[in-house]
Amino acid sequence: MRRDLFTADHEGFRELVRDVVAKEVVPHHAEWEKAGRLPRAFFERLGSLGLLGMAVPEEYGGAGQPDYRYNVVLQEEAARALVTLGTVRTQLDVVLPYFLTYADERQRERWFPGLASGRLLTAIAMTEPGTGSDLAGVRTTAVRDGDTYVLNGAKTFITGGLLADLVIVVARTAAVADDRRAGLTLLVVEDGMPGFTRGRVLDKMGIKAQDTVELAFDDVHVPVANRLGEEGRAFSYLGHNLSQERMTVAVGSVAQARAALDTTIAYVKERQVFGTPVASFQNTKFELAAVAAELEAAQTMLDRAVLELVEGRLSGADAAKVKLFCSEMQARAVDGCLQLFGGYGYMLEYPIARLYADARITRIYAGTSEVMKVIIAKSLGL
Repeated sequence: MRRDLFTADHEGFRELVRDVVAKEVVPHHAEWEKAGRLPRAFFERLGSLGLLGMAVPEEYGGAGQPDYRYNVVLQEEAARALVTLGTVRTQLDVVLPYFLTYADERQRERWFPGLASGRLLTAIAMTEPGTGSDLAGVRTTAVRDGDTYVLNGAKTFITGGLLADLVIVVARTAAVADDRRAGLTLLVVEDGMPGFTRGRVLDKMGIKAQDTVELAFDDVHVPVANRLGEEGRAFSYLGHNLSQERMTVAVGSVAQARAALDTTIAYVKERQVFGTPVASFQNTKFELAAVAAELEAAQTMLDRAVLELVEGRLSGADAAKVKLFCSEMQARAVDGCLQLFGGYGYMLEYPIARLYADARITRIYAGTSEVMKVIIAKSLGL
């Protein structure tokens, strides 16, 4: 089906991204997976090409184009090439919006040029041991002491935390007995601040080229000048951006499911069983036809939601519906595709195995499928 989501400008951007991915990512991706991270030089290369600063205002070295569809193109082209750029996705789709929305003028002058150029890498530290989707349960504390906050706590599952120069930390600055959501604040911790340490680099099942780490804060003195937005307002700030974060997961889910379908179609046409191509069996045709139909439904749902996000009309409940449907669809699609590879599908030398491993997280991060159902149920008055 024809997609009406993109303009000629987006398609021109797609050509640039496709070329960059083919030349700068594909030849090195296996090496990056073994290293467990993307190299800092790669971010600077993306910055020099203008790919990291599309949404950053022009006066700070960006393109001044805060159109989420450019981010969609970047994800789709990475998936098409069977590579992952998770840390880039996190910086652009998850972390940067907080800076764009809540940074004051002095903070913009300090940080925006580096964000656009790729010289400053970022992470956001929300999740704690024992507090995953329950953001109101944050136990990391920040106590005001003159013109600084004294920050103490621990965070886990932090994407991009290994190389991050700026880490947005969600901390409790006040305890409100009757409202667990109140009293949370966003503080920007900078690399090198005394008491800020990086712990284990976590060994994940999938998305191997994306570093995920533990972070610790032991009496870290964070200047009040590094606070994003107002004190005590972090929960509403997090809720405001969660819709885009969940849409980002959905975009990746659909793009990677499409990559799985494409690589499986190519494989079953070549692979022979009992002297005939696997593609010739009715079961193969029916299985892939079902994947294609469900994928098209997810793509249509997603494209509509992307437009609503760009127009500022996407509700939290609708974002939850899209994230739930697309991530669950991805799981079914990739599992069905891998089955058609037989034993070869279990071998990591085949991209379908990596697509399978990478897919499992999408039903967990940015809110589990179960949390998405809770949000949707509330919107139904249940």
